[in-house]
Amino acid sequence: MAGHNKWSKVKRLKAVTDARKGKVFSRLSRDITLAAKAGGGDPNGNARLRTLLLKARDANMPADNVDRAIKKGTGELPGVVFEEITYEGYGPGGVAFVVKVTTDNKTRAAQEVRSAFARHGGNLASTGAVAFQFLHAGQFLVAKETTTEDKLMEIALEAGADDVIASEQGFEIRCAINLFDKVAHALEHAGIKTENAEIAYIPTTTVPVNDVATAQTLTKLHDVLEEMDDVQHVFSNEELDEATSAAVQ
Repeated sequence: MAGHNKWSKVKRLKAVTDARKGKVFSRLSRDITLAAKAGGGDPNGNARLRTLLLKARDANMPADNVDRAIKKGTGELPGVVFEEITYEGYGPGGVAFVVKVTTDNKTRAAQEVRSAFARHGGNLASTGAVAFQFLHAGQFLVAKETTTEDKLMEIALEAGADDVIASEQGFEIRCAINLFDKVAHALEHAGIKTENAEIAYIPTTTVPVNDVATAQTLTKLHDVLEEMDDVQHVFSNEELDEATSAAVQ
C-alpha cells in the first residue's frame, strides 16, 4: 500500500470488513456532528454537511445514526464536546505523516498516537516539522467511467477548482480549502459521483520505500492509526514501487 497513492487508499478503505464498518460510521458521525455544529443542521444551507450526508449514504450508514449525529451538533441531543487536532510525525524510513484527530480527550489521543509511532519505528514531531511537505487542499477523486475530462474540467474550474489531473485510475480535482463546498456542490448538481472527497494533505515530495520490511512496518502503522477511535484521517508521503507494493498486499 502506497500511502501517497490516493487511489490505493480509496480502494483499500472501500474493501472495509463488517468489523470496521463501526469505525467508518463513528468517523462519519463525528464529522457530521462538527459540520452541524459549525453550520447548522439543514444540509440545504450547509454545504459541508450535505457532502458528508452523501458520504454517509454511500457507506450505507443507518439514517438513525445520521439523525443523532446532526442533533448532537445542533444541540438538540446531549453529546460530548469534540476537539480537532492535527499531529505530525515520522514513520520508519523517514516517511512523513499527518494524522487528523477528533477527540473528547486530548491527553488520551496524544498518548495513543505517540505510542503507535514509537511501536513502529517512528516518532511524533513538532507542529510544522512535517506539514510543509504537503499541500493542504480540497481533493476529489472521480472514476474515469463517470464523466469525460473536458466536462469535468469545465464544471470544476467554473466552481473555482485549481486543477484537474488525469491518470490511469481516474481524475483528481484540487481546490482551495475555502472552495471545497462550492466544488462539491457543483459536482453534485452535475450528477458526478466522487470516489472520495476530503480536505486532504497531498504530498508535494515523496519518500521512496523499496525495502519490503520497512513497507510492511509502514502498513502496520497505517492500520494501527486508522483503527483508533479518535483518528479521522491519516496522510503520508511514502512511494512504493510495484514490486514492493505487491509484496506487502
